[in-house]
Amino acid sequence: MSYIERLHPWCIVRFLPNLRHIIVARFRRRNDAIAHLDVLQRLIPNATLTVVFEPPSASRSLSLDGNGKADL
Repeated sequence: MSYIERLHPWCIVRFLPNLRHIIVARFRRRNDAIAHLDVLQRLIPNATLTVVFEPPSASRSLSLDGNGKADL
């Protein structure tokens, strides 16, 4: 997950056929995402859209080497 993605954890997701999805937009605040979702639902009434929170991934763990320096 990139730095900009970590700064904007609220996402609008559009669901596609065959269990696929696409992130339409990212936001820093939930209220901004909901306001944008309302506009998108008026513009594209047949689309299945929702707001989700995508927490930073925990896949990159912080480990220290023998000198006490972080190994990223």
